[in-house]
Amino acid sequence: MKQAIAIPSVSVTYAQDGTSTRTNALGMRHNQEIAYQKRGEQYLLIKSPPASGKSRALMFIALDKLENQNLKQAIVVVPEKAIGASFHDEPLTKFGFWADWHVEPRWNLCNAPGSDGGKVEAVKTFLDSDDKVLICTHATFRFAVDKFGVEMLDDRLIAVDEFHHVSSNPDNKLGDHIRQLMTRDKTHIVAMTGSYFRGDAEAVLHPEDEAKFHTVTYTYYEQLNGYEHLKQLDIGYYFYSGSYTDEIMQVLNPNEKTILHIPNVNSRESTKDKIREVEHIIEALGEWQGTDPNTGFQWVKTAEGKILKIADLVDDDPNKRDKVAATLKDPTHKDNRDRVDIIIALGMAKEGFDWIWCEHALTIGYRSSLTEIVQIIGRATRDAPGKTRARFTNLIAEPDASEMAVTEAVNDTIKAIAASLLMEQVLAPRFQFKPKRPDNQPTPGFDYGESGYDPSRCNVGVNPESGEIQLEIKGLALPKSPEASRICREDLTELVTAFVQDKPSIERGLFDEELVPEELTQLRMGKIIKQKFPNLDEGDREAVRQHAIAALNLVQQAKKTSNEGDGLATKNTALIDGVRQFALSVTDLDIDLIDRINPFGEAYAILAKSMSAERLKLVAEAIPSGTLRERRQASQSLRRRSARVSKAGATVQTGKGSVAFPHRRRSLGKVHGGRGCLSATES
Repeated sequence: MKQAIAIPSVSVTYAQDGTSTRTNALGMRHNQEIAYQKRGEQYLLIKSPPASGKSRALMFIALDKLENQNLKQAIVVVPEKAIGASFHDEPLTKFGFWADWHVEPRWNLCNAPGSDGGKVEAVKTFLDSDDKVLICTHATFRFAVDKFGVEMLDDRLIAVDEFHHVSSNPDNKLGDHIRQLMTRDKTHIVAMTGSYFRGDAEAVLHPEDEAKFHTVTYTYYEQLNGYEHLKQLDIGYYFYSGSYTDEIMQVLNPNEKTILHIPNVNSRESTKDKIREVEHIIEALGEWQGTDPNTGFQWVKTAEGKILKIADLVDDDPNKRDKVAATLKDPTHKDNRDRVDIIIALGMAKEGFDWIWCEHALTIGYRSSLTEIVQIIGRATRDAPGKTRARFTNLIAEPDASEMAVTEAVNDTIKAIAASLLMEQVLAPRFQFKPKRPDNQPTPGFDYGESGYDPSRCNVGVNPESGEIQLEIKGLALPKSPEASRICREDLTELVTAFVQDKPSIERGLFDEELVPEELTQLRMGKIIKQKFPNLDEGDREAVRQHAIAALNLVQQAKKTSNEGDGLATKNTALIDGVRQFALSVTDLDIDLIDRINPFGEAYAILAKSMSAERLKLVAEAIPSGTLRERRQASQSLRRRSARVSKAGATVQTGKGSVAFPHRRRSLGKVHGGRGCLSATES
């Protein structure tokens, strides 16, 4: 059996200080308290990672709006029935709050039999009643609004879970209904999501609608850094050849609590027989012992004699799958680690699925979007006693010249790299960028290292409580309008997402040997920002662009620096130390220098380690060469204007040495000994 190649693209270790799981006098975690402080806002957008407690935050806010803000009722809208379980009754007074969360059983329509369309009349009956809370799916809500109009929702709270399902596209019915409600302006809306971007790169809201929302952002870094138990998160992609069923045991550890998503039957990775795929996985794990008549779980005995309990959510037989699904949702066993060992799913057990013991989310084949990747990773990032490490693995088929679907394979590879780049950004601390000026002063609460704040250099400060990194950059443009300032403070991850989802950008960044990095960092990112935020003036767009590119490139450079030596980050400060080391190696850190770094250079380095030269060449050749030639021709004028960038790269003299920033696809920067010499090397 071929040995699988295992190259983690992200490995982050956190402080494990317990701050994100401790509660205040009202029973609220830190992020829930932050959201509750904004409970008076008519339009509230909560951007918080999976497993961070958004559902309970909504309960606190909704109860206040019903009791103290004169709203009649609250309707909680979820994308699928299973997520309705997140809003079951909660005895909040037991933990210090002034009221309990209660939903009459008849008004949790996620538990009611029948189709979404058949539950429309139940919504109308609820609205005419004196009861306070309704839970329903996005589909039921859409059908009800279509039939009865948005007027029926006046003076009520609409809470939309997994808000990324909304789209600014006029064909998106949920998005259209949200816009109608905001135009009428008589309804309160709380939007919640763990990934405020869409896999199809459509905007979630129109900019003018988004500007009406007050945003509360809680980052992955804040969440994971403040956990009590979970300390390390690994995210990697693994390439295989042949059939994945022959290599699954290279990455599936029977001793880890695992959610395994097999590929969609229409995908290239699928064998087209999903039932047989599950059987093969079970056979690879050990000897089948039978089925538990009470839970529906499969019993499998491993070679070491351990009995595994496996939940099969792939089987279409409703009698079998419904029993297994009901067992997994049973709240009485939520804290029982030994209840189940491995869950095998296809379209289920993703967003909103709550199994705190999951240590490994293993996904076969690239999933449909970056949003889905983030949601699946969220299944493994719950904090649980004894769970110190979690990981996400994406098992992807290597491109093979003998296959008809080489282009599809290349597409999957590029998407996997995009997901890697995105998660590196998501897992990083927040950046706070400041223009370097002679009159700058140290900011209270920030630690500037052993030598303290130095007015003569570009300083790097770290807030030890929040993990926020403050960097001074020469020539940095500051946003002028409140909206541009909000974007720089809250939405840089969304801009990075749009950038790495832009296939022409990532193709060129990886494989165009004639590329001048400014074409990506200035032209492509500039175009994306103009499309996403058309109401910003030119100066604000440039300020936002500089902040977004600085965040993306500094994470890449810091990762490269912190990984120097052993290839993996080993402590919770590794990324912060990498940022500091990189910035201090370049004493005149300026925005022009940052623009001259190819943001996909480190991604190429990982790809080159993961694949053979032959496969890598195949990936490059599968990208239409004619398209690249056209882009190269279009770049000539910019290349001539970039006088500081020669074909071999640009060199900036510093007080500690020289820094060369190559732009050729196989010229990868490498910091030597922390002495500030970033040199070109051929892979």
